[in-house]
Amino acid sequence: MAEFITEQIRNIAVLGHSGAGKSSLIEALLYRAKAITQKGRVDRGTNHADFTAQEQSHHHSLEPSFLNLDFNQHHINLIDTPGLPDLFGRALQPLPGVESVLLVINAASGIETITHRAFEAARTQGKVVLIAINHIDGNQGKLPELLDDIQTKFGARCLPVNLPAVSLDEVVDCYLHCSSEADSQSEPLFHSAITARDELVDTVLEEDEALMELYLEQGEQLSPEQLHEPLEVALRMGHLVPVCFTSAESDVGIDALLEVMTKLLPNPLEANPPQFVNGFGDAMVPVDVTQKASDHVLAHVFSVSIDPFFGRTGVMRLYQGTMTIGMKLFIGEGRKSVKVTHLFKLQGDKHVGVPRAVPGDIIALAKVDELEVGAVLHDSHDEDKFHLPEVSLPQPIFGLAVTPKRRGDEHKIAEVLNKLVVEDPSLNLSSSSFGNSSLGNSSLGNRDTLGQTVLQGQGELHLQIAIEKAHDLFHVDMDTDKPAVAYRETITEVAQARYRHKKQSGGSGQFGEVEIRIEPLPRGAGFEFISKVVGGSVPGQYISAVEKGVKEAMLHGQVAGFPMQDIRVSLLDGKHHSVDSKEVAFVMAGKKAFADAVDQAAPVILEPIVEMKICISSEHVGDITGDISARRGMVCGTSAMDEQKIEVSVEAPLASVDDYSTRLKSMTGGDGQFSMAFSHYDVTPEHVQRQLVIDTRE
Repeated sequence: MAEFITEQIRNIAVLGHSGAGKSSLIEALLYRAKAITQKGRVDRGTNHADFTAQEQSHHHSLEPSFLNLDFNQHHINLIDTPGLPDLFGRALQPLPGVESVLLVINAASGIETITHRAFEAARTQGKVVLIAINHIDGNQGKLPELLDDIQTKFGARCLPVNLPAVSLDEVVDCYLHCSSEADSQSEPLFHSAITARDELVDTVLEEDEALMELYLEQGEQLSPEQLHEPLEVALRMGHLVPVCFTSAESDVGIDALLEVMTKLLPNPLEANPPQFVNGFGDAMVPVDVTQKASDHVLAHVFSVSIDPFFGRTGVMRLYQGTMTIGMKLFIGEGRKSVKVTHLFKLQGDKHVGVPRAVPGDIIALAKVDELEVGAVLHDSHDEDKFHLPEVSLPQPIFGLAVTPKRRGDEHKIAEVLNKLVVEDPSLNLSSSSFGNSSLGNSSLGNRDTLGQTVLQGQGELHLQIAIEKAHDLFHVDMDTDKPAVAYRETITEVAQARYRHKKQSGGSGQFGEVEIRIEPLPRGAGFEFISKVVGGSVPGQYISAVEKGVKEAMLHGQVAGFPMQDIRVSLLDGKHHSVDSKEVAFVMAGKKAFADAVDQAAPVILEPIVEMKICISSEHVGDITGDISARRGMVCGTSAMDEQKIEVSVEAPLASVDDYSTRLKSMTGGDGQFSMAFSHYDVTPEHVQRQLVIDTRE
């Protein structure tokens, strides 16, 4: 494998809705760059991105896969991601490792749910976005309208850098090789190549006043090389989103897309800099990363896979320094170093060994059990507390209570579930401390699942895939109960309480007294703990113990035992004893004071509210909106997707729509589709709250 310098590297995550053709497009790119000798097909299970048996069975990408190619003296790392709505958390996972996102849109389907979410996520994280309109064959009549729709929904900043030719067997360049004079290029299917170039140049020149003056006053034709720096600024700032046209099946636009990737998309030094920080909490400060090959090694793990035969593999982005085989690195604040025995480039299911890696590259390290998502590898203890902010993943809204099919497998199941969560951070494990009434249906009643483990995720399909993987890869069989709704509790009023914990049984005793005030926070604010103690009434070494006690109490709410959130706790005062005060005493005092305060603060149960996009034929709109209203839902609006299809936007309690897939199929004869995403928490109606309380006491 050829060696490259940082300026020659491009790191690109490929996102888009299921069916947009992401994997097929990557296959075409690999083939044109001669990284593979034959194009595979998704429907035949032969494409290089979807190489696991589970993906080949489902005919969908189910987890990120890593591939790379060399083109025109550039090295491009491509990350294929799932497009199913339930797996959107997995699609977001690779974003910390890349500078750019290739957002693929199916020309036939247009902008879909995941298209919207992926675009917003990419821009929120400061990634450059390049849009590829794929499957242009046979959809030529839809292309002008789709480009207009993209500009309407994502902004006029979305400008074509090429256009499909009338023949649809090539694309017409609008920037890199287009001049203001007539040339030999083919006629575009719509729009004008010269007009499109002028629009691109005008947008880029807004970033450079000196060049704009040269362009306007002297009328000079500016080359792409002259425009490169302001172009990169426009891309970084989101002031420009290039749009390309492709057909993965016939390879139309593939060479042009490769050229755009290498000549327009930023290299690691041109992109928005990584937001590394040093320290935690109030002591956290930003740090500059030089991205120089001669400096200390600094690498960030953003993906982990665990194989029963090959062990744990961590995929990381090297930000600084040169990583070589044989060197010793520290992981986070670990004091013991690990030796780099192998370095790999991943090419689908193949591990290709490399002797070294330079800043900006994406590499893999195998058989290091300490690797986990978010870990930072470094070669100096000066970087022990360096880390990147965590990626904001969708909140888990579905759950399955899982138990072993065979007695004695409890420990084995716990190990496997933890491996699944390490691989997929959008999954979550929790311990059920309440009856299965929380699993959410209209009756809110079911058999008890007290003490079971609950695996939580984005939806039924997300959890089904995880359970399948546990069986197929790790040979673990589990029984599952129906999906759980993640109820929460909070308070609605301000309250204050004081509690003294005193225990004396001979010898040294326990003493701790605290006074706290609790107050509600806005929805989604989480938890805040503030110390307002003056005069040392609670010594500094015990303040964290009070917070610990409060957090323990918040795990089990006062109404029905659900975890609590959106509360600010202020430690106001307290007392201590020079001999008997201990950490455990202040933990208990904080715990009891919090419980007493909650009793006075009008606690309520919160239920998750989900956003739903329901795509149906127009004749079913009345049935759907009526059914949603009957389920305590609210119709937020409707929009025409085309002449026959309507998209209904809905907000509804998750507990009321946990079986919506079956219900929608029944009402539409299998014609309807929907996607669901967590929106917010809201207070449950009184009759639902009463039933939840009754069920948890049974």
